[in-house]
Amino acid sequence: MKLLKSLAILSTVGMLLVLLGGALVTKTESGMGCGNSWPLCHGELVPSNIDMEMIIELSHRVISGSVGLLVLALSVLSWKKIGDIREVKFLAFLAFFFLLAQGLIGAAAVKWGQSDFVLAMHFGISLVSFSAVLLLSLIIFEIDRKFEADSLSIRKSFRHLLYGLATYTLIVVYTGALVRHTYSSMACSDWPFCVNDSPLDVSSYGLYQWIQMGHRLLAAGVVIWTIIMFIKALQDYKESNLMKKGWLIAVILMAAQVMLGALVIATYVHLTFALLHALVISLYVGLLSYFILLSLRSRGNPD
Repeated sequence: MKLLKSLAILSTVGMLLVLLGGALVTKTESGMGCGNSWPLCHGELVPSNIDMEMIIELSHRVISGSVGLLVLALSVLSWKKIGDIREVKFLAFLAFFFLLAQGLIGAAAVKWGQSDFVLAMHFGISLVSFSAVLLLSLIIFEIDRKFEADSLSIRKSFRHLLYGLATYTLIVVYTGALVRHTYSSMACSDWPFCVNDSPLDVSSYGLYQWIQMGHRLLAAGVVIWTIIMFIKALQDYKESNLMKKGWLIAVILMAAQVMLGALVIATYVHLTFALLHALVISLYVGLLSYFILLSLRSRGNPD
């Protein structure tokens, strides 16, 4: 179990680095830092022409490949050692499959090019893999102890709200990735609303404003939905510290995400704030995933 726990920690941290690395590649426009060659860089094992874009792209490839091996080892070992736990085999498959899928999409983008709408799926796919790795890691570390879900009964109405929030959040994540890939971050330099003399313009620059404002409006829905979930957790689960504290953390993460979104605009897409923006939403989705696991485990309990 010691090896399994070590793999779980390394894989979880590694997946966060993959997520941030992908955001860094997009933000610095380093996607073609190695030309249209993959997996080699400019067709060379050791690149001869070195610049910052090449270093960023190549580093992301190396980290993604290394983490892929870690996740594969974690998936196989979990399947063998604790495969009797009902969620383990599904999560093990999910973790590696979606990591492989995001790698193949990245490779296809380098070799043949992809539309911005396809590339925007890249971050969301990586998030699914990260969430699966995170849940697998939590199960591994909870083997010697029982989940609170053994005694926690999550009502059907709350479960449905949770599943809806998770699905909606992935849609919002996609729109955020679309903002990055279409370079629409500064299409509306005002915040929170866009001052626009032609608000119905969908041509040229106007389209980028629609993408930017669409993401902001949808993101506001996640904030409101999260606050509602927190209030319901306080009202309906007064005896559950996990529910109350967990949803408080979710609200804090959303508040931080809103603040970082504003700072991204105010600082003209400063790289630090842009990467923190990607990190916080990754942690938020990971937290939602944990609540989904608890919900599924308590599904058989009476409402």
